Amino acid sequence: MSLILNARRLIGRRVRYGAMSLLSAAALGLASAANAQAELYGPVPENPQTGGTLEVGLLVEPPALDPFHQAADARIRVTVLMYQGLFYESADGEALPLLAESYEISDDGLTYTIRLREGVTFHTGKAMTAEDVAYSYNYIRDPENGSPGAGDFAIIDTVEAVDPLTVRFDLSEPNAALPMTLGNKYGAVVPAGYFDAEGAKNRMNAESVGTGPFKLVEFNPNQNLLMAKNEDYWEEGAPYLDEINFSFLPNSASMLIALRNDRIDLVALSRPQDVQQVEGIEGLVIERFPSLNQKAIDLGSETEPLGDVKVRQAISLAVDKQQIMEAAIGGYGQVIGTMVAGMQERWGVPLEELPNETVDIERAKALLEEAGHGDGFELTLTTINGYDWMDPAAVTLKQQLAEIGIDLNIQRVDLGVWINNFRSSQMGFTFNDWATQPDPNLLFYRHFHQKPEGADFRNWDNAEASALLDKGRAESDYEARRELYSQFQTIMAETVPTIMLFSADHIVVRDEAVKNYVQHPTGWYYGFARTYLDE
Repeated sequence: MSLILNARRLIGRRVRYGAMSLLSAAALGLASAANAQAELYGPVPENPQTGGTLEVGLLVEPPALDPFHQAADARIRVTVLMYQGLFYESADGEALPLLAESYEISDDGLTYTIRLREGVTFHTGKAMTAEDVAYSYNYIRDPENGSPGAGDFAIIDTVEAVDPLTVRFDLSEPNAALPMTLGNKYGAVVPAGYFDAEGAKNRMNAESVGTGPFKLVEFNPNQNLLMAKNEDYWEEGAPYLDEINFSFLPNSASMLIALRNDRIDLVALSRPQDVQQVEGIEGLVIERFPSLNQKAIDLGSETEPLGDVKVRQAISLAVDKQQIMEAAIGGYGQVIGTMVAGMQERWGVPLEELPNETVDIERAKALLEEAGHGDGFELTLTTINGYDWMDPAAVTLKQQLAEIGIDLNIQRVDLGVWINNFRSSQMGFTFNDWATQPDPNLLFYRHFHQKPEGADFRNWDNAEASALLDKGRAESDYEARRELYSQFQTIMAETVPTIMLFSADHIVVRDEAVKNYVQHPTGWYYGFARTYLDE
């Protein structure tokens, strides 16, 4: 007997966290795909006005708009409006059918047969078929094609078109997170053969070829990114805006000035404490949303002396996360241990149960002495231009590490340079800022599993942790899965390949004329597909 799933309607509230296995979703009952469609991208407004251009401010511009090969979170934020995968990453941790309509799972969990939504066309005008879907996912899962997301799809053996509206995925092993993986953090559905053409990757900076509610009009680095409504979008009536214009601004000060002067209508503040400068201004509305984001310190073991676990443990024991969060974003966030805030309740180990989470300067000094660094050493911290929280956080971290004899140098680089270091597993000692889809496999596997199955960006090379990640990905029972990920988190806290610092709340400031915008907990701009202007 196989299991057939349509999308289950989300509970009607702004944001609710948690993840749900496919089997438990089925046990709760099924609803029509039409009902679930009403929750894609956010709540459907009653009698929305149509038309108008929404002006949005961005501090960090995407290095490129290619959803297959560009890893930056700044890219994902905007391209989710132009490109779509088979499923939508709901705030609840459910994967809702998007370009899929329904799906069937074989008894052994190794075959997913997916029925596609009818009437979908690409921005090129071509109708989407199963051949396009098979091509797109076969392309991204092939490591020879250079996608940073290839590892997420490594358990897929074959993707085949069964008929024009049915595609089959055969897996090498069960994967409870597959539907969420078939979203579009990496990859999307594009026309079959798209990347066969010379210069196809760069052409994505000039024209979009997705199925999303908005199409690319122009992308001018250091200036703006303009999208226009997809008039042929498959959901009748959506989207409601004619255009979205993203203006790239150099810093938070210029962003706040633009808000006050009505040059932009909406901004998600990168430094939430900046909200204090716009409180009480007539015509501006401030909203606070939970987050699946994390601000972290990564400790690349390829950089000496970070290859020594005692050194990494010492650094962790010297880091006061609360102090860093206060310096970086004020009180607009939540200190975390080994899990992003939005998934802590369902998947996280309590901070008090994790090793190396409490500041202990004397123990840190003793560990450095044992590691042969009793006299201290110099270390370089990399930060990224445009990520405003990193500057005050770096100053605070420098002061904290000085207490155990580490002299911290601070090096600022552009995002493109940082991404190259990230992809080549030469991260060194660096701040990181990234969001996850709401599933622990997608949070941990690609980042921390040994190569070649994972990318192991920090050169952790931990076989025990990798084995737990393999088991967690295959396990569909929630309680058993949670226990596996709890064991993994304990190992991560003990050996410290990364120090998760805090999850910053999403602070959105908008003109009161901007209606029905809900910030997705990833920080990605899904909500603009449901936004309208009341002017």
